[in-house]
Amino acid sequence: MIQTAAPPTLDGLFRRLLARQPDALALADPPDKTRVTGQQPRQLTFAQADRAIAALAAHFVEAGLPANSVIAVQLPNTIEFVLTVLAAHRAGLVVALLPQLWRQAELTVALNRTGARAIVTMGRIDGVGHADLAMNAAVEAFSIRHVCGFGNDLPEGMACLDDVMANAPAAAPSATQDGRRAAIISFDVTADGFRAVPRTHLHLIAGGLGIFLESGVPQGATILSAFAPSSFAGIASSLVIWLLSGGALMLHHPFDAEVLEQQINEQPCDVLVAPASLALRLVEAGMLSRMAALRHVIGLWRGPEQVTSSPEWPAEQAALTDVYLFGEAGLLAARRTDDGAPMPILPGPQRAPRDAEDASVTGEILLTPKATLALRGPMIPVAAYAPSALAGNSLSAQPPLDHIDTGYAARLDRATGALCITAPPSGIMAVGGYRFLAHDLQEWAKRLGQGALLTALPDRLSGHRLAGRAQDNARAREAFSALGLNPLMSEAFRDRPTTG
Repeated sequence: MIQTAAPPTLDGLFRRLLARQPDALALADPPDKTRVTGQQPRQLTFAQADRAIAALAAHFVEAGLPANSVIAVQLPNTIEFVLTVLAAHRAGLVVALLPQLWRQAELTVALNRTGARAIVTMGRIDGVGHADLAMNAAVEAFSIRHVCGFGNDLPEGMACLDDVMANAPAAAPSATQDGRRAAIISFDVTADGFRAVPRTHLHLIAGGLGIFLESGVPQGATILSAFAPSSFAGIASSLVIWLLSGGALMLHHPFDAEVLEQQINEQPCDVLVAPASLALRLVEAGMLSRMAALRHVIGLWRGPEQVTSSPEWPAEQAALTDVYLFGEAGLLAARRTDDGAPMPILPGPQRAPRDAEDASVTGEILLTPKATLALRGPMIPVAAYAPSALAGNSLSAQPPLDHIDTGYAARLDRATGALCITAPPSGIMAVGGYRFLAHDLQEWAKRLGQGALLTALPDRLSGHRLAGRAQDNARAREAFSALGLNPLMSEAFRDRPTTG
């Protein structure tokens, strides 16, 4: 009987690079890490990273976390994030990605929804005590059995993972490596509300491979990632591309323009992964022309409806690949034309790279009868978005779908047949990388009493921005903080200067 090899995993890709180039540079912290977390920045070779991963994986196993259980991670864009994710996979665990701005209310919901058995965080991030937030959220999540963190002055009862990595690793855990198993859980907001979205290793590799092939990232590239890693797109565009290219991954905690320029020029970096709005600001500020080594920019659009109206890109300096993000449902990568204009997107199978005759199919775009955009293909977790049948009515059950309706309004251009994304999903507000139901914003505002208002206003760069009004803005901010809501809510009630 012929045995076939198990599908690849992220840790499996890392081990291949380790075997080939153990002494090559693998990971580098942001130079301003001391400001962000209070720790000194570090650089690790593949061999050094492997020892840290092995130590963390052994710790997770010794802590009694069974295979396939969920470990929640809320960390900044530093090497600890990469090491923790790969260590969790080596121990056979599933990583739940917790956005950095989430506070106790959202953390508690996510932990309970996923049944997480452990949570990993950093002592402080940008002056915020995330270790205390994690401890408080863990108290309200009955499934949590292990709380651990990196950094200084961790609260009592929280295991210190810096000490774990400093010690010699125990025997490597023997968890089965299989790319068909769940690797991460990210979180989305759809018209049906808050949704946990699990993905396998194969989903992640397919998403990263689509970006990697379309953008033309070279083998052995030095990649700088300035995109928050707490989403499917964040993992696919940084961690996965790094493992596919086999170079070095430089991390930037968003955002400091001077630090970013310093990193790109001193490393030097071939590839920049960043929000598309940030990449365009680099051009406007004249910074791109000062980054001589940069050859590829991967710009991620949280508002994909904004791509076609964006300015032309100076293609003679570096090639730009637009990555359309459709929440956590999926993504689409398209490299700009030679004149810097966005590449027209046609419905049907999507190939990468688009200009190659033998290009691989990375997914498919469909237009639904409701004039919305739908996705299917190897990166799309269809089951996570499957509609539920009406309770008690078996006749209401729908046949299984092979695609996800993203909710983005779309049409075809009559002259070219190209796809035009015209509006985001109805009733959903996107503020940077965070999505809210418009209804939920009003429900939170009601807690502040009569006359309070919380709404989302259109914003060219981030999709929307939150604005609030209350009789006492300072008390409103304090109330939202006390409710455990993220800073986007409370800062909507900031005092605005008056004009005389």
